[in-house]
Amino acid sequence: MPIPTLLQKITDQGLWQKEITLNRNEYLSQAGKTDTNIYLVLSGTIRIYIVDELEEQVIRFGYQNNLIAALDSFLTEKPSDFYIQAIKKTTLKAISKKQFMEFIASSADNLETWLLILESFVLQQMERERDLLTTSPVERYNRVLKRSPQLFQEIPSKHIASYLRMTPETLSRIKKA
Repeated sequence: MPIPTLLQKITDQGLWQKEITLNRNEYLSQAGKTDTNIYLVLSGTIRIYIVDELEEQVIRFGYQNNLIAALDSFLTEKPSDFYIQAIKKTTLKAISKKQFMEFIASSADNLETWLLILESFVLQQMERERDLLTTSPVERYNRVLKRSPQLFQEIPSKHIASYLRMTPETLSRIKKA
């Protein structure tokens, strides 16, 4: 598992720069702001979403031991299109892009681990896109339930429905079936 290995090295080297606690519904980052940090969720849950024609579209969740970032801003160092918001009280650790990239560049092993993480992330995003474009709501629900059962224990249904691109009522009917 590349992420735990990377996290352990960052922790062992004392590279985490700050710890942040967010209350329920508090924002870590908002659209229009530049945020190039990478965060480790220590406890709680986070949602990452965009606003499209005044409707929120959840694109990702973060739970304990997940790495999260405003990835567009992290990569481009420009303002993000994403909102990152605590669903419940959440504690995170942060490392700046500069310090993180210095750490990654410090060894071939670190770079290889980072590339494996990025590759995994790209594959996850491709799988999600394929699900949204080619499967029915019931199939999307079943695939996410199989892939991430903890989602249904930690995230309110209205956010899951947004993530699955369906109404809360549709999600409720599918769960009852």
